[in-house]
Amino acid sequence: MSDIEDDVLDEAAGGQSGEARDSYALDDTLLGKLRTAVDIGDPAAIDALITPLHPADIADLLEQVSPPVREAWLKLWPSNIDGAVLSELYGDLREEVIGLLPDAVLTDAVRDLDSDDVVDLVEDLEDDQQEAILDFLHPTERAAVEQALSYPEDSAGRLMQREVVAAPEHWTVGEAIDYMRAHKRELPEQFYHLILTDPRMKPTGYVTLGRIMSSARKTPLTDLVEDSFRAIPATQHEDEVAYAFNQYHLISAPVVDDDGRLVGIITIDDAMIVLDEANEEDILRLAGVDGESSLNDRVIDTTKRRFPWLFVNLITAILASLVISQFEEAIAQIVALAVLMPIVASMGGNAGTQSLTVAVRALATKDLTRSNLMRVVMREAGVGLINGAVFAVVMGVIGLAWFGSAMLGVVIAVAMVINLLVAGLAGILVPVVLDRLKVDPALASGAFVTTVTDVVGFFAFLGLAVLLLL
Repeated sequence: MSDIEDDVLDEAAGGQSGEARDSYALDDTLLGKLRTAVDIGDPAAIDALITPLHPADIADLLEQVSPPVREAWLKLWPSNIDGAVLSELYGDLREEVIGLLPDAVLTDAVRDLDSDDVVDLVEDLEDDQQEAILDFLHPTERAAVEQALSYPEDSAGRLMQREVVAAPEHWTVGEAIDYMRAHKRELPEQFYHLILTDPRMKPTGYVTLGRIMSSARKTPLTDLVEDSFRAIPATQHEDEVAYAFNQYHLISAPVVDDDGRLVGIITIDDAMIVLDEANEEDILRLAGVDGESSLNDRVIDTTKRRFPWLFVNLITAILASLVISQFEEAIAQIVALAVLMPIVASMGGNAGTQSLTVAVRALATKDLTRSNLMRVVMREAGVGLINGAVFAVVMGVIGLAWFGSAMLGVVIAVAMVINLLVAGLAGILVPVVLDRLKVDPALASGAFVTTVTDVVGFFAFLGLAVLLLL
């Protein structure tokens, strides 16, 4: 047994350590031990390090190591990269790993996955890689995946799995149990509901497995249907699907075609992945970063994604500078204006970002609607006025103490109130307007709100200075 294997066993016996917030983080030394095992070409040591890990943790390790180490690792230890690990990888990294795996390993990995996971695996691959993986599937599995791929991207049809447990609506609990026992090899590895269908294969309700197991055999299944039942159109956008699961506390939901017939099912794990990805994309886009960016993207790809919004920011910065240029003489006569004006713009920008973040999230969760828009706008205006008044007093005192000018303190105080009020309003109204125009408010709002707060802040501060100090 190698020293690395001994270390792994010792750590397993020693239990967990570290801060509670790191309870699920990978051990800091694991990456170093993995590199060492790869460098010395020790498959047994790699096996001892990796086998105890969850597929998600293995995927994290594949992401964290450098490409040369990753390639050497997969050549030494390819057989344990299964479908569960591949489903945890994203983007270019998934394509790279698939390209490094032997065909036999890839075949076993793909055949272990449910249809929805196979669709997720292949939908973003190049055509040749996609075709190669589809060739590994049995004809019936391939047909199911190809049908799912025929639905629009980011739709419920892409998200669903075809493995569904359904029963005629006239069955009893006993008939359902007997059916599932007789067809246990055909059942999905995990499922939560038995879907009831009419003779036309249209879903009419569903029953939880818990209620089936706790009811008498003669009980009609229709007596046990859940109130939460709702069918999801196959063409519905996945964001709407995730919202429905979160809003109505769904565990699973049947998917229907245009004629209302059952074609698949979506489970909560897939819906929550969509919701998590949507949240992550919103956070990235608020910073002007493409929501599909990852740490493994190439330099040129990352540059291309970030350049457009940096260019927009450059244009908006030039616009703010043009406002400043109109007051060159005033700034030359009162140097304190150059010292204080960034404070007004900065406070406005921060206040606008706060309102913007709240608005974008509320739009995503459908909490901000036409009916409550005015109330929210008035609330943000009130917040802007109160914060503006408080900071106006603070900056008025600072302006007087710093530069010995009471009127300068008045100028910056009034400008602060104006800019924080405008920032609060812009933070709400800009994303709402962009949303109405079908433009992603998370991606586009930041540049516009920053422009508004900069231009208004500089114009208010410097304009008041010209009126009151010169």
